[in-house]
Parts: sequence; structure tokens; C-alpha cells
Amino acid sequence: MMPREKLVKKGAESLSDSELLALFLRTGLPGTGVLELADELLVKFEGLRGLMQANAAELTSCRGVGPAKSAQLSAALEMTRRFLQISMEKGESISDPEITRRFLQLKLRCYTREVFACLFLDNQHRLIKYEELFFGTIDGATVHPREVVKKALEFNAAAVIFAHNHPSGISEPSQADKRITERLRAALTLVEIRVLDHLVVGDAEITSFAERGLL
Repeated sequence: MMPREKLVKKGAESLSDSELLALFLRTGLPGTGVLELADELLVKFEGLRGLMQANAAELTSCRGVGPAKSAQLSAALEMTRRFLQISMEKGESISDPEITRRFLQLKLRCYTREVFACLFLDNQHRLIKYEELFFGTIDGATVHPREVVKKALEFNAAAVIFAHNHPSGISEPSQADKRITERLRAALTLVEIRVLDHLVVGDAEITSFAERGLL
């Protein structure tokens, strides 16, 4: 079953990374089918994350990807980001964890270094502000509780959700992640701001501290 037919019958979520990419490429090359070409690109860039991080020059240097297809891939990613941003900021309570996860994946998964971000929420758990606060190396980011508290008070937040990425692609929380979460929660408790969750973003999964019973 070809990707377009599979999408119509089973939905976009049923498609593999290669099949999704093949839909954008649309055509292969002489002697190379479109799915084979998609597989080649995913191998070259080590998966979708690497592909979406690639700049126009890197993409167009690959066989089968010209300026038009490169622009189409970039536009698709940006449209998705904007849709999720609107979904997050339309003034409703963050009650759909799937939208929050997709939003954070698009924001954080592409980084090659650790980035620590906060979702600052009002007392009805509506998003006030998303901010990326600390940037580190691939080994970790230095997170300062005082700065997080300062930002939370600045935005008059009643609650926060923490998020950071693991450039390794593995979303399992480290001991350092657990320690800084406890320090942040203790600091925010002093100013009566609730910590709702800490989400660790990997390539394919997001691990929730709240779901793991770590908060």
C-alpha cells in the first residue's frame, strides 16, 4: 500500500517516518523509488530530527531534494509549530496533555544541546508564557532556581511546568534531572507556586515526572 493510500485508509499516524517523508518528496529518481529515496535521506541525516535540523544548503545537496522540496519541508514544520502555539495560547486550560507534548517536542527536540524551558500558567492552568531559560551542552544545562522563581513572579504565575530535552534522544530522567526538579519545587513552594510536571523530551517519547510519581 502506497503512503497516500495508507494515509486515506488508516490516518496519518499510521505512516512510518519514511512514508511521511515520501509524501513530501512525491517522486523518486530513475532507478530509485520514492520510499527508497526517503530512507536514504533519513539514514543520511540520522532520522527526522537531523533532517528537520538541516539547512537549505544541506538539503539541496542531496539527490532528489531541490529548493522547492527543501522549502516545502521547512514550511510544513513551521505550520505545525504555529498551529500548536495557537492551541497552547488560545486562553484555554492546558487540559490536553497530547497538545502540550507535541508542542514541546517541536520546540525542544531539534536542539543538539540541552535546553531547559518553563511553561508559566495562571490559576486556571492557562498558558501565560513559554520561555527557554537555560542552555547547556550535550552533557547538561545549569539551571538556577532563583531565576526560575524570578520569572514566575514576573509573570504572576500560579503554576509551572518544566521541560527540557535530552539530545541523546532518550527521555529517561537522570539523577541530576530529579535533583534539580526537587530544588526548583522547593524554591517555588516558598512563593506558593505549584509545579505541575517536568517533561523530558526525547526523540520518540516524552517522560512525565508527574506520571512517574516523581513529583
